[in-house]
Amino acid sequence: MSVSADRTSSPPELLNRQELAAWRGMLRTYTLLQRELESRLEARDGLQNSTYEVLMHLSDAPDGQMRLSDLAELAILSRSGLTRLIDRLEREGYIRKRVAIVDRRKVGLNAHVFAQVKLNAHGRANLDEFSETIRGFPEVLDAYVLMGTMDFMLRIVAKDIDAYERFFFDQLSKLPGVQEINSTVALSEIKATTELPLE
Repeated sequence: MSVSADRTSSPPELLNRQELAAWRGMLRTYTLLQRELESRLEARDGLQNSTYEVLMHLSDAPDGQMRLSDLAELAILSRSGLTRLIDRLEREGYIRKRVAIVDRRKVGLNAHVFAQVKLNAHGRANLDEFSETIRGFPEVLDAYVLMGTMDFMLRIVAKDIDAYERFFFDQLSKLPGVQEINSTVALSEIKATTELPLE
């Protein structure tokens, strides 16, 4: 058996002194920029660059979901290293939970209502009690304390307007301390995202 060299391929070209100096300069600049970025992120958010990058990719992903292998490739991490990092981010509260976002209309929740609630003086003295009661209503998806003339903003879903009306009269308006409720029905959804504007 004879082995012959492939005479068609040429040896790799080496960099000349000037090109090598430029290459080293670029690598040094890149390293310094990485260190500076790392120290700024650490000072501002207490995060390493790789951690921030993972959060950014997750936030940019549709509905915050991404295959682990794709995320590992983007963040230049091993799958096991990425799994440990995501577990740590969950423990530390950066990632609150991993969920599947269900289309409310597909499961028969066609009414989408925003309710602004104003409490009387007695109700304001018992904000914790009101908040705890609101947390127990499965119809209330989100609840926010407001500054201004109203005290709370609630995002509520129901089967239809009749179901919302029953919830309104039988439960929400009967809560102690409620003075006024202004309900606004959403006709359509223009934008709904879980993506955060991370830079």
